[in-house]
Amino acid sequence: MTTMTSRPVPALHRALRALALCLLMLGDAHAAERWLVGPEDVPMGLEQALRQAQDGDTIELLSGDYKGQHVLLDQRRLVLRGVGQAPVFHGQGKVSLHKALWTVRGGDVRIENIEFRGARSADANGAGVRLEGGRLKIVGCSFYDNEYGVLALNAEVIANTAANTAANPTAPAALAELDIERSLFGLAPRVAGSLPHLLNVGRIGRLSVTGSRFQQGYEGHMIKSRARESLIAYNFIHDGQRGASSYEIDLSAGGLATVLGNVIGQGVDSQNPVMVAYGAEGRVWERNVLHLSHNTLINNKLMPAWFLRVWRDRLPADTEVVALNNLLVGPGIFWLGAAGRFEGNYGASLGMLRDAETYAFELAPGSIWRGRGVDVSRVNGRDLSPKAEFEWPVGTRPLPPGPSRLSPGAFQR
Repeated sequence: MTTMTSRPVPALHRALRALALCLLMLGDAHAAERWLVGPEDVPMGLEQALRQAQDGDTIELLSGDYKGQHVLLDQRRLVLRGVGQAPVFHGQGKVSLHKALWTVRGGDVRIENIEFRGARSADANGAGVRLEGGRLKIVGCSFYDNEYGVLALNAEVIANTAANTAANPTAPAALAELDIERSLFGLAPRVAGSLPHLLNVGRIGRLSVTGSRFQQGYEGHMIKSRARESLIAYNFIHDGQRGASSYEIDLSAGGLATVLGNVIGQGVDSQNPVMVAYGAEGRVWERNVLHLSHNTLINNKLMPAWFLRVWRDRLPADTEVVALNNLLVGPGIFWLGAAGRFEGNYGASLGMLRDAETYAFELAPGSIWRGRGVDVSRVNGRDLSPKAEFEWPVGTRPLPPGPSRLSPGAFQR
């Protein structure tokens, strides 16, 4: 019997090598460049840099005040980064035709170390940054005195059609993603009836907010998300003594939501007793699961707060609510009407914390609640144990691994 061995055809082999070489050359056709711009167009103006930059490039912005300069990023893959002290983009009471200081419309964009201030529009929804699709990552930025710090539009608004609603959650616009890290949001404009949200996220695919600080809202919510998936972890969401926001976190469209390791505080001038709200606008997404783990919720008012409100009557019957190892500081109700798995949650007073006056919200040494948390390492196939803590003024610090039992609340120190 003759054994036949298959050997590559020389001509085909050469063709494949040539194709691989062409693809390699195409990949190297544009080496990433850096463009340096300044507020007085020295060494270059931002508009000029945006015209010349190609996908993969980085635009670096020198410190200073940028006035009357608006940005539209349409299907771009760019990094825009402040150099040194964060450059400040001033709305000066107005925005562009796109109702924002900066607008991201598709593509893959990273914005880092830039401050956005004073965005206003005629219909009271002017944004520091407006997301209209694609992927946007915001790192180390500040948003002050804007009607919306960041606004991510509903998918159906972007497409101007009803096709991108819950009936078609895989439509491209619905898969927009927003990641926010180590950023500051605050000083909502005090205009009665305007409902300015510090962060307002529509029906996009995913929202992630970590290591960020939200303070001094007014009438609107501090964080509002209608995303299909929302991760809010290791943040300081506390209205402060001068804040007058409504909800601290509003997950109005349900969805898959994880609220982990946050300080969530309601000020004495809050407009609403509810602190964390879930499902107020009814069902939008196919799956609806809320995980609330290792948060410190603080009510500074004498009147009771509603620490968690779930609109069960507006959500499907299979909606899951899991609340584990949360620390509830001050008077209020937690599980009333929520229905779900509630374990390891403990009430406390401000006096049981290390030093509430200086925002040291960890449990005091020797507290009876230390080490009283339940095991949250395997909850519905997920690990809900904290891996980090918020670190002032922004950012996180990792928790060292260890076998010791966890304490309720956002801090293990």
